[in-house]
Amino acid sequence: MDTRAACRIFRTLARRYPEAVEDYPTCEDPFPVLVATILSAQTTDRQVDAIMPDLLSRYPDPASLAAAGTEDLERIIRPTGYYHAKASHLIAASRTLTDRFGGHVPLTMEELLTLPGVGRKTANIVLSACGRDAGIAVDTHVFRIARRIGLSDGKNPDRVEKDLLALFPRSVWGRVNGLLITHGRTLCTARKPRCPECPVRQWCRYYRAL
Repeated sequence: MDTRAACRIFRTLARRYPEAVEDYPTCEDPFPVLVATILSAQTTDRQVDAIMPDLLSRYPDPASLAAAGTEDLERIIRPTGYYHAKASHLIAASRTLTDRFGGHVPLTMEELLTLPGVGRKTANIVLSACGRDAGIAVDTHVFRIARRIGLSDGKNPDRVEKDLLALFPRSVWGRVNGLLITHGRTLCTARKPRCPECPVRQWCRYYRAL
């Protein structure tokens, strides 16, 4: 797909989902964003939001989370699933923040990627939430829809992100993720996409192949 078609898709989805492209206030503390994003893997935002107040009341900063007992942390985050791995990542990342970054979340891609459990998707979300220059966070929705529509043929999230960055102007990178996620939850669902209702079906190779 060329850049012109990709931009038409962006504009069409932006009209369809105006709430997904609003400019939200940037966060003052990136630590809760980092924690929530690590917890968000293979679960819903609702599950993460439900446990965050209890988690942050007990472990409000990297120093306290670095010293957390594994069993207590796993008990709190268990509803989000994969709690053994997530607890290990949270504790290890917090120890790295404490030991290497003075207890602060770094705000560069290179430094964020040194944290255990942090990949480009998580780093991009943290950077975007803090108003920093970022790429495009490729989660399961973005990965699926980019490949389904024909924005990318990448076989992994990093390749898909590279393709999306090449298609869309930098000025909209921060909004592409929200649009594709909203589209994936609303119409372009994983099992039964509602293609007849889709506003971008004319550019979609999946629809053309039906």
